[in-house]
Amino acid sequence: QVQLVESGGELVQAGGSLRLSCAASGRVFSSYPVAWFRQAPGKEREFVAGITWGGDGDSVKGRFTVSRDNAKNTVALQMNSLKPEDTAVYYCAVRSRGAAYRTTYFLPSEYDSWGQGTQVTVSS
Repeated sequence: QVQLVESGGELVQAGGSLRLSCAASGRVFSSYPVAWFRQAPGKEREFVAGITWGGDGDSVKGRFTVSRDNAKNTVALQMNSLKPEDTAVYYCAVRSRGAAYRTTYFLPSEYDSWGQGTQVTVSS
């Protein structure tokens, strides 16, 4: 199983930027899809961005960009032009069971390893 640790969350003003990082250990994850989800209080966990093990990134927010460094076993989420509605706990997730080379998986149930989350708070 893959162990994941997120970092980089903090309090930031609206319009600012943050870069979240997800570090993996336990198993080499270069062949696994990785995604970022977020969950705000009282809301369901939602997909933010994902990257296939082929390296293709996908984001539901044009302000967010996902990237991976397989040599370092890390995945980053660059978030720009942050808004108060981006406030949430951000989670990194890995799908370590079978995955197609260039397929992005959008549902939490499609991932089997999760980090503990990192809090992002955007003030207005």
